[in-house]
Amino acid sequence: MREFAAGWPELDGFHQQGLAWPRVRKLFQAMGQRDWLSLAWPERDGGRGLAPSYEYILWDEIGYARLARNPLSSGIVAKTIVRHGRAEQKERWLPGIKSGDIHFSLGYSEPEAGSDLAGLRTRAEKSGAGYVINGQKCWQSYAQDMDCLWLLARTGTQESRGRGLSLFIVPLDAPGLTVRPLPTLDGDQLNEIFLEEVEVAEEARVGPEDGAWKIMSEALADERHIQFPPGRVRRDLEDVAAWLEAQGLGLDPLVRRRLAELAVEVEVTEMQALRVLDAITSDGSAALEAAANKIIHTLCCQHIAEAAMELGGAEALANGSGMELLWRAGLWETIGGGTTEIMRSVVARHGLGLSGER
Repeated sequence: MREFAAGWPELDGFHQQGLAWPRVRKLFQAMGQRDWLSLAWPERDGGRGLAPSYEYILWDEIGYARLARNPLSSGIVAKTIVRHGRAEQKERWLPGIKSGDIHFSLGYSEPEAGSDLAGLRTRAEKSGAGYVINGQKCWQSYAQDMDCLWLLARTGTQESRGRGLSLFIVPLDAPGLTVRPLPTLDGDQLNEIFLEEVEVAEEARVGPEDGAWKIMSEALADERHIQFPPGRVRRDLEDVAAWLEAQGLGLDPLVRRRLAELAVEVEVTEMQALRVLDAITSDGSAALEAAANKIIHTLCCQHIAEAAMELGGAEALANGSGMELLWRAGLWETIGGGTTEIMRSVVARHGLGLSGER
């Protein structure tokens, strides 16, 4: 993996994929040629049938090299199709995902249903041999460059909450679908998506109608061990330490003490990531460990970036220093992969037994 990563110099698709997408797509295609995007798929579906630890190592090294974040297509999408897709859906989508040629954006969050997905309002109404979809999604990562939208829509009543949701594959160039940018502080963008009378065939639905909630839970569980690679924070700390050394601050006692404290925090982050991997490998359930990992990972990368600002002074704020990008990119980690506030609630309820009831 390290030898492979060395062949992609100056590619930072981890922090700014939208600005580097043509090269990131080629990276994924190169990984697909090595069967690295399908390591843990079952062999009967074209995968290698390997343990989750292989995926962990793969994406940890990719994260350390800052080449890219793991694509949703080969994880959440492909593994859901493997479990719940029809034979024709597997034949249609899995080869292109495996080769790195087909990519997806998640169409989950909405303006009034961010972390409360059970309250989403985008509707898919039965119409003849298919569905007509109307609604709005927001904060979609990379949708401006993807091929398809992995769409969560309501097929039941609004009161049905999580029991009335279904999953659909919708091409992002479908008539009636509009993608608009939402610029982010790190120079990249999220997106909002509008669906107006978008028509899809019945075979675009993955899994049973009104059955998406359980499917989604399974898919998210599949990805918990690779969502927040500790290699990323190791690399952040190494870069900050090297930058401070280059500023002539390497021997400053305050700097050395702060870097030592951050090194311990990086080790804690890695241990928590390994706890997630262990839980998934042992029994497949890692919701609590993953929530704690998300919190620890987010705080660690933010603490490292803050240290560069505090210790390096005005030079760390200069555009192009690399330090200011770490700071800007770290800010929106708070909401990526589930907001830190929601993750704290998961830990409180399931880890500490604090239900909030009085």
